[in-house]
Amino acid sequence: MTQNYLFTGGRVLDAEQGVLRDGLDVLVTGDRIAAIGTGLTTPANTVEIPLGGRTIMPGLIDCHVHVVAETLDLWANMTAPSSLAALRAARVMNEALRRGFTTLRDLGGADYGLVRAVNEGLIPGPRLVICGKGLTTTGGHADLRSRTDDRPGIFSDRLGSMGLIVDGVDNVRAACRTMIKEGANFIKVMANGGVSSPNDPIHSIQYSREEILAMVEEADNAGLYVSAHVYTDKAIRRCVELGVHSLEHCNLIEPETAKLAAENGCIAVPTLVAYDALALEGEALGLGAAEFAKIEVVRSGGLRSLEVMRDAGLPMAFGSDLLGQLRKYHCMEFEILAKVLTPAEIIRSATMIGAKLCRLEGEAGIIAPGASADLLVINGNPLSDIGLLQGDGAHMSAIMSRGTFAKNLLH
Repeated sequence: MTQNYLFTGGRVLDAEQGVLRDGLDVLVTGDRIAAIGTGLTTPANTVEIPLGGRTIMPGLIDCHVHVVAETLDLWANMTAPSSLAALRAARVMNEALRRGFTTLRDLGGADYGLVRAVNEGLIPGPRLVICGKGLTTTGGHADLRSRTDDRPGIFSDRLGSMGLIVDGVDNVRAACRTMIKEGANFIKVMANGGVSSPNDPIHSIQYSREEILAMVEEADNAGLYVSAHVYTDKAIRRCVELGVHSLEHCNLIEPETAKLAAENGCIAVPTLVAYDALALEGEALGLGAAEFAKIEVVRSGGLRSLEVMRDAGLPMAFGSDLLGQLRKYHCMEFEILAKVLTPAEIIRSATMIGAKLCRLEGEAGIIAPGASADLLVINGNPLSDIGLLQGDGAHMSAIMSRGTFAKNLLH
């Protein structure tokens, strides 16, 4: 029998307008929001849930995660048996759900098996949007081999590996087609140097224009898009000019490039908490001077990048990019964003803009009839206190994912 719930006596958060709407009841039937309004007609088996003035809002969307990175030892993730990696990923996903994230966009590692495991109810977790493996050049951001390590590949057949080494236009095309065939919702490219990779400085440009154009064409042919790991203004502008849609990190973006990206319909995904977390934990993790130098380069530009992208009108989706034990800082991203953005802007980034990037408009990130029943009940008004979305779900009386409670402290 289909379960029905009627949430009454609360305030509905309208993420698009950035306001709370009083006097509206929300009816959930099965995994859908069936109706919103007053005096709703309800089925006989409906359970009424009084909210007592609490806020009901859409479930959160994190647009940059790596659910297979259960530990910061990335080689340990890669060499783990795929069965073990899947069980670890299930734990990572459930942790995110308990923080109020009902949709996760994975930027390298997760496969279609994890998507189906959630959809079939085998594991409790958020909806998962995947790219398969992130594509990297030899020596690029996802190539974690040291200079003296000449072993072929990076265990890309294992679930715990986040990347695939692929060079050359024809090989790139084949890799994109493989990812799409295996269930990718978008293609991920490592187009710039990175913090966690051993051989590439932050400012290094990765992949030729022809290779990235091939990725964009293959993705577009399938009705998908390309997402790029980029930090520097030069790398960002190059990707925008080549038709890349999703711009990850963007810490060193400049106003002209941000404006061009906005004009081209791009969406950026800042992930500032990743660098603050590394700065806090780096010494204990054994990071050396070279790694700390890389971290500081991108960290120092983070808050300015938010101002630049906001002023240019470039939409920003919420992202975290935390690996291993740094996941405990997940909700700190809200605190960092609040140094520049308003609570309404942050909530839009973690709901409506995230849904647009995940191609889930009208399905997720919104409370509306016909949308997925991804709902949070907040003890207060997050539009005036964004800290209510922090605390690992401590301020959430209820978390509902596709009509099923992951948490319910209400009577």
